[in-house]
Amino acid sequence: MNTVTSLKTLSGNVKSRVESALAESGGLLRLAPCWVPRSFLQPGKRLKLHPDDLYAYGLNRGGIDERWFASTTPAANEGRVHDEGLSYVVVGGERFTLADAVAEVGAGLIGSAIWDKYKRWPVYSKFFDNMGPIPHHMHQSQAQAKLVGQEGKPESYYFPPQHNNVGNNFPYTFMGLEPGTTRAQVRKCLENWNKGDNGILDLSRAYRLKPGTGWLIGPGILHAPGSFCTYEPQWGSDVFGMYQSLVEGREVPWSLLVKDMPKEKHHDLDFIVDQLDWDANVNANFKDSHYLEPVPVADTRSAGYVDRWIVYGKVHDQQLFTAKELTVEPGAKCTVKDNGAYGMIVVQGKGKMNKLNLDCPKLIRFHELTEDEVFCTETAAKAGVVFENTSTVEPLVVLRYFGPDVNPEAPKLGAYRQNAF
Repeated sequence: MNTVTSLKTLSGNVKSRVESALAESGGLLRLAPCWVPRSFLQPGKRLKLHPDDLYAYGLNRGGIDERWFASTTPAANEGRVHDEGLSYVVVGGERFTLADAVAEVGAGLIGSAIWDKYKRWPVYSKFFDNMGPIPHHMHQSQAQAKLVGQEGKPESYYFPPQHNNVGNNFPYTFMGLEPGTTRAQVRKCLENWNKGDNGILDLSRAYRLKPGTGWLIGPGILHAPGSFCTYEPQWGSDVFGMYQSLVEGREVPWSLLVKDMPKEKHHDLDFIVDQLDWDANVNANFKDSHYLEPVPVADTRSAGYVDRWIVYGKVHDQQLFTAKELTVEPGAKCTVKDNGAYGMIVVQGKGKMNKLNLDCPKLIRFHELTEDEVFCTETAAKAGVVFENTSTVEPLVVLRYFGPDVNPEAPKLGAYRQNAF
């Protein structure tokens, strides 16, 4: 078995290794699995990580309930290892972070528009997988996060059917606040933090989760994700504030509410309440403003494949990320062109992507290398990537996510209602 620990970690000459790998693969980089634990959550056991490895970072660090894709964003965990949250590129018997590859190759990987504006790969995606619900929380806006030297975090959700054969303990997500909720009511919840359940969910409403659908959530919006395994394209940040004091009998410490707020504001209840995007939270048409269902890119079923938009729409009039799901039928081959670089994960089947093998694993050990994750350069994406399903019995299904402003032709929110295919 090939493992991450058997690879040499490369610290110099990354550019030449990247260029060589791109030439051999047809513009693609193989990525190793990137596992992230959360000390305050219980793993949902649908990441395909071996059950013996759920606490590979140590029981004190918590269970592994996330796998990050094409990430150059460090995980904001207490006690983290130095490279936690960073994806590694695998070339032969060597490895180096995708962050280092982007820093040295720049526009050659992610395209000049993104490189010139951000000087980094500013987005990432993950599988987020828990046995039960997590606390009602929000992610700060750019302006709010900047107060503590961070970046804001809009995000999106898609619930892949392949990872949701069971819904676990609570397949519902609380989102926003009931119309008519007042700031004083939320402030009272904060005042009651140490009395047990502070009652924040009494002010919200839950939506039943459905495999094959998703949501687009902007900063400042409260949400308590349920127990579906979720594919989450999002901005490259790990900021949050948790507004719920008790979840399934587990305490949520005050420190997780204020960890990304200025220290002098850690007990300023009015400031904490004002971190919420009030109009977005009490929106009477919340579902219509955030709910997603897949929209086919084109009617290509006769050619043996279907490409669908699964994340689309804008946050505050900005397209920050988008995502697609490609399904290739057994024995079929297709060439797919995209406008920009992307991170890709296989969720079903096996086949080829240009010159790289693809294979969706059944079970993964913590240090094991897989053939299910790839980063595709802008050049390769624009030229067209050849996907081939080498199976005769099941489809090849891959998810890929894109950076900001890459897909101006993406549908608008609500477009699924006009789905013609």
